[in-house]
Amino acid sequence: MKNQIHSTEGFESTYALLVRSEEKERSIFEGAVYFAVVLSALFSIWQVARQPIVLPLTTIHTTSISQSANLNLRA
Repeated sequence: MKNQIHSTEGFESTYALLVRSEEKERSIFEGAVYFAVVLSALFSIWQVARQPIVLPLTTIHTTSISQSANLNLRA
């Protein structure tokens, strides 16, 4: 049987262990990657918003096209 003795100096919470063992270089690298992803998404949205939208100046009715096609076939 194991006897576990916990003193206030020797006991650390799981969170404290995780914070202490965290790699500082990794968190800097992850921050740079997240920044690059957000920046690329914003750039893509800006590119799409900047594109001109070409609207037709004249409206073509499909009924007039089909009627003229029928007249040309009869002639």
